[in-house]
Amino acid sequence: MSEMSVDLVAVERLLWSGQATFVSAQTTEGQIGIMPGHEPLLGQLVEGGTVAIVSTDGERIVAAVHGGFFSVTATTVRILAESAEFADEVDVEAARRVLADSAASEEDQLAAQAQVRAAEQAANA
Repeated sequence: MSEMSVDLVAVERLLWSGQATFVSAQTTEGQIGIMPGHEPLLGQLVEGGTVAIVSTDGERIVAAVHGGFFSVTATTVRILAESAEFADEVDVEAARRVLADSAASEEDQLAAQAQVRAAEQAANA
């Protein structure tokens, strides 16, 4: 089985590092899926997006990310987010309250959207 080395890093911590068979991310150019042997590229993550990683043992790791970049080579994917949290760390009810709050900032709204999407993706895995 082909695999690649993947690191998911936020400014405040390393979230995940290991071997994976697939990574998907929301970029400013659209959704992208990356498998081992992918052409090298550098991309910008959207504000309020999600990243999903399928590890070599079949575990699906989903995270809400807010901005940042990722780089891809044939054997590595490095995801460098401004902030990120695992889907299972998300307080979905709090995120939905932010979405319902018309006074919440656009940045808070985007982060809450990403949190809810990440939690939904993880639940549907």
